[in-house]
Amino acid sequence: MRLTTAQALVRFLANQFSERDGVEQRLIPGCFGIFGHGNVAGVGQALLQAAETGEADLPYYLARNEQGMVHAATAFAKMRDRLATLACTASTGPGSTNMITGAALATTNRLPVLLLPSDMFATRAPDPVLQQLEDTRGGDVTVNDAFRPVSKYFDRISRPEQLIPAALAAMRVLTDPVETGAVTLCLPQDVQAEAYDWPEDFFRRRVWHVGRPLPEPDALARAARALRGAEKPLIVAGGGVVYSQATAQLRALAETTGIPVADTHAGKGAVPWDHPCAVGGLGSTGTAAANALAAEADVVLGIGTRYSDFTTASHTVFANPDVRFVNLNVARLDAAKHSADLLLADARTGIEALHVALGGWQVDDAYRSRVRLLADDWRRRTDECYSLGHGPLPAQTEILGALNELADDRDVVINAAGSLPGDLQMLWRARDPKAYHVEYAYSCMGYEIAAGLGVKLAEPDREVFVLVGDGSYLMMAQEIVTMVSEGLKVIVVLVQNHGFASIGSLSESLGSQRFGTRYRYRNEEGRLDGGVLPVDLAANAASLGAAVLKASTVDEFRNAVHRAKAAARTTVIQVETDLHGPNPPGSGWWDVPVSEVSELDSTRKAYEDYAAAKRGRRHYL
Repeated sequence: MRLTTAQALVRFLANQFSERDGVEQRLIPGCFGIFGHGNVAGVGQALLQAAETGEADLPYYLARNEQGMVHAATAFAKMRDRLATLACTASTGPGSTNMITGAALATTNRLPVLLLPSDMFATRAPDPVLQQLEDTRGGDVTVNDAFRPVSKYFDRISRPEQLIPAALAAMRVLTDPVETGAVTLCLPQDVQAEAYDWPEDFFRRRVWHVGRPLPEPDALARAARALRGAEKPLIVAGGGVVYSQATAQLRALAETTGIPVADTHAGKGAVPWDHPCAVGGLGSTGTAAANALAAEADVVLGIGTRYSDFTTASHTVFANPDVRFVNLNVARLDAAKHSADLLLADARTGIEALHVALGGWQVDDAYRSRVRLLADDWRRRTDECYSLGHGPLPAQTEILGALNELADDRDVVINAAGSLPGDLQMLWRARDPKAYHVEYAYSCMGYEIAAGLGVKLAEPDREVFVLVGDGSYLMMAQEIVTMVSEGLKVIVVLVQNHGFASIGSLSESLGSQRFGTRYRYRNEEGRLDGGVLPVDLAANAASLGAAVLKASTVDEFRNAVHRAKAAARTTVIQVETDLHGPNPPGSGWWDVPVSEVSELDSTRKAYEDYAAAKRGRRHYL
């Protein structure tokens, strides 16, 4: 069959499926893109031809920002438990390199996304062309080589026939729970349009089976033995529990054994917040209940977690000098962390096997009682944060409380950066494992609104709330236009506090006096702490096509949420909050180095505090 490379790629992608537990779905059900020179006559023509002739089913979604479309595709994959994702095509040069941040986010979060950046001429006939990097070290280097360190698989298709092994390798990585992340296939602009006689079998329907590895019997016995010997065990539930759809199995294990369950951002909702064994988020922005139990834990069972520094509170939260780790994970990299007993397996099959191996063992009643007392106390603290009565502007926690109350169990809340992730991990009450969508492996400002687009495409029957601060909104709000053009309804809650609340608070705690973190005019002394800038983000949102509501009190915000939920179109609710909090009571530490010497009293005092806190940091050996 004679087709161009781009036409062959489109036809190939339309015939790829994933399967797990007997359920098949399209692996690449669509393609985001922004056309320019390099892909408009290659992939662009191929997508047009597919739509016009019906030769391939690969819908095209016009994005407004290349980084944003990668975020949207990644969020889509997260909602689909890594069993489906979207492709992203961009033009040569800056259009393609704009996707690098999105690639880094996807790979850091272990989420699949397929990137199709256009590249320079493979023939080098018109060398150098517009936007070509001329590297004195080698003629084969292009700007797209920057994708290599942030991709789990990278290839450059310099001849049409190279697409065959490269495309198959790309699908292999996208469907591998251990190795998944950003997959980058660079497509030189001349090769995209070059014709080749393709074997028919390349386009056949392929099903990529995603298995559930079973734990090795001896490893299972070691894990069960360690837990049976524990007096104060703790489970840390990570994203792997959610992606492997093991939430019911985890709840059953917790109920039978009485082991309390703390969660990471990616694992929140695996056990409902009001479950008797749920103790909330763990680590730097964790609950006082989870962190107190972690400090005492003698055996920690990590399930599907990569143990980021926020989860371990920079290696301070697990304070028992004799603490021992058992890690159930499909990836050896994560299972081996903290010198753990390795239980290499899919989360669901591993939990089921461990449940059987524990054979009715459970924690003692005194420990169960302590878990309940700590969890109940934190729930009272959460209620207090949700109903502060702060004024004249409400605290951010009050807005979260109102939204948490008004959101249904299946409604999705999305966030990624600023002060909101910390407040959400401590306070948000999730019952559904897909209801809490906080990207906190890369914590990328600008992810939120683009992710709202991806989540809504993945599960259109869910109400989607995008929580975004004014800082992140200014980074990337363009995909509101895509929501409008696609007729998708998303509710964007724009928290306006005229500055970077999170970094401002961190700056103050580190002795840097909130320097450079407020949105202000430059004053007569040359510092950026003059009057508040007259920025109208609500007007900006309206100009992008969204309906807009404003609120400056909690009651006004509640009314706005009711109206937005009743609406049929994307709505932005701008709510004014106090830049200075107050914040929820913290119980964890995060290692951010402070200047060891300084002329500023505030910095010297902060270094003293830092040096004292750092003494609690340790390697888990």
